[in-house]
Amino acid sequence: MARIRIKTKDDIKILREGGKRHAEIMRLLVKKVTPGITTKEIDDYASELIKQGLPAQAGNDTASFLNYKPFGAKYPYPASVCISINDEIVHGIPNSKRVIKEGDIVSIDLGLTHKGLITDMAVTVAVGMITEDTKKLIEVTEKALQVGIKNAKGGKRTGDVGSSIERFVKQFGYGIVEELSGHGVGYEVHEDPFVPNFGEVGKGDVLQPDMVIAIEPMLNLGTKKIVLDKDGYTYRTKDGKVSAHFEHTILITKGEAEVLTK
Repeated sequence: MARIRIKTKDDIKILREGGKRHAEIMRLLVKKVTPGITTKEIDDYASELIKQGLPAQAGNDTASFLNYKPFGAKYPYPASVCISINDEIVHGIPNSKRVIKEGDIVSIDLGLTHKGLITDMAVTVAVGMITEDTKKLIEVTEKALQVGIKNAKGGKRTGDVGSSIERFVKQFGYGIVEELSGHGVGYEVHEDPFVPNFGEVGKGDVLQPDMVIAIEPMLNLGTKKIVLDKDGYTYRTKDGKVSAHFEHTILITKGEAEVLTK
């Protein structure tokens, strides 16, 4: 049974502050994604931005993923940000040898801890000219996130969110990653409930006001099947086709959800 932790008014105030900082850091990281830069350079830049405490004053913020060890992992995650390129779906580890090229698509996934509370956000960026198929995939994935957020209201269930995303995506024929999903967030990087990008209306955990969750569609141009790299973190599409990923941290209310990472 899911152990869902409702946030207090003070928690929510801090998460709003952190979410604004998070969105500004992400905006600057996106601008940094250009041909010729290494993923390690982007990670270093992220670390510096977090250390600065954007948008204005130093806030003692930290990278939530750095040294985080998820269940089953053999070693803690060694970077501040996950950077996944082309057929990499999520959790790509930055390194100094991985150079971003024209025509790549790059997913940047960042967790930010502000005053002890965590927000989670991801975007997929096109590097220069990309194919029309890939451009459409990115657009649909971002739209799928908005569809999920629109359906995340107090009193509804996680299945309502997943079902709305699945119904929207089905018309385009993309593979919806099933093993990876959205989740509760705030006190920890990953909390209950599990928020999949597929499901049945009326099923799953109830969304209660003052819950904080991350919704994150991951769509593949081809098969939904995935494989885990030897590094133990990076998930790729099984057929080698590209994947896109978008994520926001949201606050559940009695009406429309509030997007905290914007």
